[in-house]
Amino acid sequence: MKPLDILSALPVGAKATPDAILDSPAFALPGRLGDEAVWLRPATVEPAAAEMIALAVTFGDEPHTLRLARSPRFPELDKIWDARADVPEAILLALVEREVGPLFQLLENAVRRQMRLVGLASLAQSPERDVALCASASLRGNDDGQSVCFSLTRSATVVAAFGVLRNLDLSHESIRARTLSAAVDYAAFALPDADRASLAPGDAVLLPEIGTVAPRLVVDGRFVIDDNGVQPFAADALAHVRAAEDLTLTLGAVFDATETPPARPTAPPGAQLRLLRSGKTVATGRLDRVGEQSALIVEATL
Repeated sequence: MKPLDILSALPVGAKATPDAILDSPAFALPGRLGDEAVWLRPATVEPAAAEMIALAVTFGDEPHTLRLARSPRFPELDKIWDARADVPEAILLALVEREVGPLFQLLENAVRRQMRLVGLASLAQSPERDVALCASASLRGNDDGQSVCFSLTRSATVVAAFGVLRNLDLSHESIRARTLSAAVDYAAFALPDADRASLAPGDAVLLPEIGTVAPRLVVDGRFVIDDNGVQPFAADALAHVRAAEDLTLTLGAVFDATETPPARPTAPPGAQLRLLRSGKTVATGRLDRVGEQSALIVEATL
């Protein structure tokens, strides 16, 4: 599995709404600003509306307002920025269309509808339902002030186009730091019904896998981590011996396991174990040895 597949299989990903994705600090939509690859990321500080140029644009036939902040990426526009209120609208729009064209193309590609510049918009319009973004060559937005920051009408069209899981930066700490429970699965074997019914305290269940086969991790009941990486969990009819207590893994550690199998904890002598069948605990006990073999010494049956 790949990290995006893992996120998609978890409730946090499967139930994420487009609005929630767009509002996430991990939002990162890739695009091109002219010849340069950039990322659209949430603006950390949105300029005041009065400090921006408000443009009326359309995507298809839908009217939107695009508010553009000052940027050194638009040098000719930057020269007249402080006097922009005195520049005739036709000249200002021609300058905007010439210099800001790469941003228009980026947005047209992202929204997947033809974008057209209609004219200037009123600065008095409320930006409360706008989405504030910056286009930056750096995924983390650290590019020496070269970002292009703007706000755009938060329409259903924009939210649906932007708010998809693939537009999340899975390396962002807000995603990687999420935690999941992980069961340490030491052994799996067939356990006939008659043997299961006859288990009693003091019985020994031999576990030759312990010490010879690396345990696997069953994460959130959804994934298995072993030497082959991360795969979807599939229930089976085998009995499983697991550590009595689950571990806590970060989602980042699960992502990393898709490339590099992590170290899995070994069971020390005396470790508390549980025996499961069909996902339910049927016995508990401790790890001990019977002759040369590791074994689960049953202490209680359920």
